[in-house]
Amino acid sequence: MEKTSSFSSHEGKPIRCKAAICRKAGEALVIEEIHVYPPQAYEVRIKIICTTLCHTDLAFSKYDSGPLVRFPRILGHEAVGVVESIGEHADGFKQGDVVLPVFHPHCEECRDCKSSKGNWCTRFAEDVVSNTRRYGMASRFKDSMGEDIHHFLFVSSFSEYTVVDIAHLVKISPEIPLDRAVLLSCGVSTGIGAAWKTADIEEGSTVAVFGLGAVGLAVGEGARLRGAAQIIGIDINPDKFALGKKFGFTDFVNPTLCADKKISEVIKEIAGGGVDYSFECVGITSVLSEAFISTRTGTGKTVALGINPAAPTELDSFGLFRGKHVCGSLFGGLKPKLDIPILVDRYLKKELNLDSFITHELKFEDINKAFDLLEKGKSLRCILWMDKK
Repeated sequence: MEKTSSFSSHEGKPIRCKAAICRKAGEALVIEEIHVYPPQAYEVRIKIICTTLCHTDLAFSKYDSGPLVRFPRILGHEAVGVVESIGEHADGFKQGDVVLPVFHPHCEECRDCKSSKGNWCTRFAEDVVSNTRRYGMASRFKDSMGEDIHHFLFVSSFSEYTVVDIAHLVKISPEIPLDRAVLLSCGVSTGIGAAWKTADIEEGSTVAVFGLGAVGLAVGEGARLRGAAQIIGIDINPDKFALGKKFGFTDFVNPTLCADKKISEVIKEIAGGGVDYSFECVGITSVLSEAFISTRTGTGKTVALGINPAAPTELDSFGLFRGKHVCGSLFGGLKPKLDIPILVDRYLKKELNLDSFITHELKFEDINKAFDLLEKGKSLRCILWMDKK
């Protein structure tokens, strides 16, 4: 096998390329040469142009036990690339298409995919364990010793090439800059979608966002575009406040400076009795409880975007009885193939702010530096370019 130099010469053959492999929990990723095998039916092989990382990648690089943990593995699930080759029945895709791989499936055929009520995919979404969507634990990656390398969230973008099922692939306009398009592959779409789809924020609403990472800031951007009158950001990192203003945030609360007051009390004072919508973007159950309490009695809605499966959640049952709502939101309630092109269009029309999410750009070989920046809270989104010199 020769290292790829063109699309056509490697169609139907393995490609040799570089990937960042997670071989042991808590250790730095290792750049190695791997073999990426051809796509099977309903699959597409993609040349990754750039990728980025979020706290999910960071968390899974550290987990050492649990049903979703396995090594060696190629992490990464936010990326943009170009179709290199397609398998049989990969309808709607052709060589050269610009595409976003997305962790959340959209088969377009099942009852829920056809419904306008949500974005669950009955056919595929229950399985989060397999390497490949239709082929179980079969892997399209092998290391230099011929050993299988595990996939991650059906994307595995920390590789120059990857293989993705068409249910996880969205074709987008080539007009959008690729380093902006990559942001729509997960976190930013999740936040904007939660504001637009899950909460369906109305003009003049009041909003509180707990946690100002990329997802939380994207919620603010979605609320801004919906015409929210007041957007309150809550975070222990004061550096996030100046950044938040770029996304429409009007007020900020640092929980470490609230003295003896609960955060919910402070928010009720700021918003005059509570906010119409609150968003929990941290994944801490006590924060979810405070977010719920901070909403208006009778009509308030809380959207949970963070998750901690191991911790039970306790909410004010009397608040529920009095009309408050709480719900979860996976990928912001967006149907990837339908809604991501809409976000691309909003950016191209200069309505959607994607530029301010990018805080760093690095070469792919410096991926461990990107992890370090994220873990220390110094990076929002760091673009990793595969071919940047």
